[in-house]
Amino acid sequence: MRVLVTGIQGFTGRYVRSEFEAAGWQVFGTGVHEDPGDGQYRRVDLADLAGLRDVISELRPDAVVHLAGIAFVGHGDADAFYRVNLIGTHNLLAALAASGVRPDCVLLASSANVYGNATEGLLAESSPPNPANDYAVSKLAMEFMARLWMNKLPIVIVRPFNYTGAGQADSFLLPKIVAHFRRRAEVIELGNLDVWRDFSDVRAVVHAYRRLIELRPAGEIVNICSGRSYSLREVLAMAEKISGHRIRVTVNPAFVRANEVKTLCGDLSKLRSLIGAWETPPLDETLRWMLDAH
Repeated sequence: MRVLVTGIQGFTGRYVRSEFEAAGWQVFGTGVHEDPGDGQYRRVDLADLAGLRDVISELRPDAVVHLAGIAFVGHGDADAFYRVNLIGTHNLLAALAASGVRPDCVLLASSANVYGNATEGLLAESSPPNPANDYAVSKLAMEFMARLWMNKLPIVIVRPFNYTGAGQADSFLLPKIVAHFRRRAEVIELGNLDVWRDFSDVRAVVHAYRRLIELRPAGEIVNICSGRSYSLREVLAMAEKISGHRIRVTVNPAFVRANEVKTLCGDLSKLRSLIGAWETPPLDETLRWMLDAH
């Protein structure tokens, strides 16, 4: 079985590759970076419709995991969210439909940010979306656009909540915190401290992706989440306990986002109903792994 992973050289893509290879899949990937020369990578931009069609016709994947996109909410170019996350995904689906190759499953990575500040309590897939920034709007628009292709392609949409792990860029919140504790910095500058997030471990997230690909629940939207939220203050306390190091925290107004989503916590009932028992490691275990990683 062949799986094609867009954005395979990114943080999540590297773990997706390991997960699928360990399960016996042959993994191919696309991206915009240099070819590592392993024969399983194709350099192609999501804006290149003809190039995407050629890659799909050549590889004839049994499944597709679409990760490529701009994932950093604080990215400075709002237009880029729509060019890459929306139009890029449209090009991929158009290329798949036009290639004559029908995979068994196409998994599209959306985001729990589509919920915004929609409601209190656990957010289920039926919770009304209320995107609060351009990143979230681009992902929700991608979901609606993908519906136009569901009669032609077996599409599954996942809405991962926050997840992290060793190797994630320090521009993301938890890796930034971990990096400061690892080098035993005296001070860390952060934005709004009063935010709550549902954190999962990237290794558990990609396991859920593979199980969904293998089970092929076409047409479904599925949360990937832990079902528990942690405040930023709790995360800092965990890192302090694990490392034995204390950091002074200052709030930098430049890091406070205008449309900050204050609380995100997901309902994982649907995920478990589809793939069975699934757990993400406790957050302190993930933080310890990240702190110990080089």
